Amino acid sequence: MEVVIVLFIFCTIAALVLFFNSVFVVKQKTAAIIERFGRFHSVRFPGLRAKIPFVDRKVKVANLRIQQLDVDVETKTQDNVFINTKVSIQYMVLEDQVADSYYKLERPESQIESYVFDTVRSEIPMLILDDVFSNKDAVAKSIQQSLSGAMKQFGYVIVNSLVTDLQPEVTVKDAMNKINATERLKLAARNEAEADKIKLVKKAEAEAESKRLQGEGLANQRQEIARGIRESIETIKETGVSEDEVLTLLLVTQHYDAVQDVARNSSSNTVLMNYSPAGIGDVASQIREAMLSVSPSLKRAASPKNISGQ
Repeated sequence: MEVVIVLFIFCTIAALVLFFNSVFVVKQKTAAIIERFGRFHSVRFPGLRAKIPFVDRKVKVANLRIQQLDVDVETKTQDNVFINTKVSIQYMVLEDQVADSYYKLERPESQIESYVFDTVRSEIPMLILDDVFSNKDAVAKSIQQSLSGAMKQFGYVIVNSLVTDLQPEVTVKDAMNKINATERLKLAARNEAEADKIKLVKKAEAEAESKRLQGEGLANQRQEIARGIRESIETIKETGVSEDEVLTLLLVTQHYDAVQDVARNSSSNTVLMNYSPAGIGDVASQIREAMLSVSPSLKRAASPKNISGQ
C-alpha cells in the first residue's frame, strides 16, 4: 500500500513537471523563439503556448515594442570646432523577422552605434558650426536612411532618428553667446537712437509750429493796433483838431503806455531822463522828428531807381 502511495505521488509530481514544461505564456508585444534539439523551430506570439518538454527550448523572448538608443558622438566641423552630438535612434524588431534579429545579429546596439558614428562623422565635417545647428534635421534624416537599409536585413526597422543635442566646446559656446548679446545691444542702441531722433524732430516741428502761430498772432495784433490807431485819428480829426496835434496826442499816449508797462515790472532797471512836465513836449517833438527823418530814407530806398541799381 505504501508503495502505491509513493508511486502515485511520484507520478503526480512528474505529471506536474511535464505540464509546466509543456505550456508557457507569451506576453503582449513580445515573441518567443523556440529551438528543438538546438535548432530553430518556431516563433510563438502572445498567448498560452505549448512545447514538447525537454525537446523544445525557449531561447529568447524578443521585445516587439519601440526601443530607443542614445549615442554621443564627438566630431569636428568644417571650421575646426569640436562639437558633441547626441543622437537618439528609435527602432523595433519586425514581427516577421524575429528569428533574423536573434540569429543574424548578436548585439544590435553596437551595430547601430557604428552606423551612427560613421554617418555623423561624414556629414558634420562638411558643415560649419552655424550650419550644423540649422541643418540638424538633414543630419538626422541622413542617419535614418543609412541605418534603415543596413538594419532591415537583420530584422530591425528604424522608426525615427533624432539629433537631440548639439554641444560645442564651452569657450565656443561663450563666444557665441557674447556675439548674440552684442548684436542685441547694437539693436537696442539703434532703436534708442532712432527714438531720440524722432523726439528731436517732433520737438523741432512743435517749436516751428509754435513760432509760426506766434508770428501770425503778432501780425494780427499789429494789424488790429494799426486799425485802432487809424480809427482814433479819424475820430479825433472829426472834432476839428489838426493832423499834427493828433499825431502828438497819439505819440504822447503811447509814450505813457510804455511808461506804465515799465512801472509794472518791479525788476526793471530802466532809467527815464528829462521827465519833467516841460519835457513832455520835447519827447513828442523828438519822436516826430525821428519819424520824419526816417520817412525820406525809406522812400529813397523803395524808389525804382535804387531797386534797379541794387
